Amino acid sequence: MTITEILNKVGSSTLRQTQGSGSLTHEEIKVLLAAEGDDKKKLFDKALQTKLAHLDNYVHLRGLIEYSNICTKYCLYCGVRCKNLKVERYQLSDEEVIECAKLAHELGYGSVALQSGERSDKAFVDKITYLVKEIKKIDNGSLGITLSLGEQTEETYRRWFEAGAHRYLLRIEASNEDLYYKIHPHDEKHDFQQRLACIDNLLKVGYQTGTGVMVGLPFQTLDDLADDLLFFKQKDVAMVGMGPFIPHPDTPLWQYRDQIPSAEERMELTLKMIAILRLMMPEINMVAATANQTIDPQGREKAILAGANVIMPNLTPNEFRENYLIYPDKACVKDKPDECHSCLDVRLAAIGHKVLYNAWGDSVAFTKRQKKS
Repeated sequence: MTITEILNKVGSSTLRQTQGSGSLTHEEIKVLLAAEGDDKKKLFDKALQTKLAHLDNYVHLRGLIEYSNICTKYCLYCGVRCKNLKVERYQLSDEEVIECAKLAHELGYGSVALQSGERSDKAFVDKITYLVKEIKKIDNGSLGITLSLGEQTEETYRRWFEAGAHRYLLRIEASNEDLYYKIHPHDEKHDFQQRLACIDNLLKVGYQTGTGVMVGLPFQTLDDLADDLLFFKQKDVAMVGMGPFIPHPDTPLWQYRDQIPSAEERMELTLKMIAILRLMMPEINMVAATANQTIDPQGREKAILAGANVIMPNLTPNEFRENYLIYPDKACVKDKPDECHSCLDVRLAAIGHKVLYNAWGDSVAFTKRQKKS
């Protein structure tokens, strides 16, 4: 089947029906992932057409608060892995977190995303519970709250949900178990089945659950990426974050940097992943990751035009940002929040999009599913 035939098949069903109707086989996804030239343009055009038909040209903002880089895990790709002794560890104070959240409200972002290294000790769980409750006090609970705090017990997820968080991002990073263990140590701290169980628990508790993968990893194949997209659909997640893998010199995967696609190829592959998933799941939220802009100055805009609809401007106090570098040379580390705010409006307007201010920006797919249940 040609790319045109594949796009006609999935495009007509996606535009005619609703979430989950964009059916693609593993082999069809691989054909789309290999698209080049005019075929690639057709893919991106169809993805944008699909997004505009289902979600309009709005972009939702999540004010990112990088709460702490203290982590108990040692994932082989991550710059804040606990075994990296070159990192200065920090944890924001309660006041700093609340000020960041208040700034998000003042800037009209509508939502915040609280992110941290992975911990599950009682002090951490209690502190997050407290902070979520405090953020919900701002303007009578007007701010939406996304958490990205790693693997926790179902009880902890439920506790944070009841405190006021309603979205949770837990990236699988690789849905192929063999590949998962090539980028995570195979030990008691890094268990693929536990990761899957946590995603299932988040869905069970009632979160708008998100996951995602890195694109262009060492050892990764097009088969792996096709299976990642099918995994997202099988789990029926509400949001997905995908970005190009960027090797960090202070991590074990750095030694394989010569065995991965070029930065440009990883960026293009990421855009194809976003575009294909938009056809498969037309009403979910998808993030235009900062990693895209780290590789390409227009990376976030290109992701938006390929089907993404969420951007996460960083609200973390500037003095801490350089210590939360999962990958090196991260874009916007030195930007001030008010500068980023005005810059986004201009950059999005230039590509025919606009920020939907003062809105939670919930997943349309999730909202429709809730109404049916």
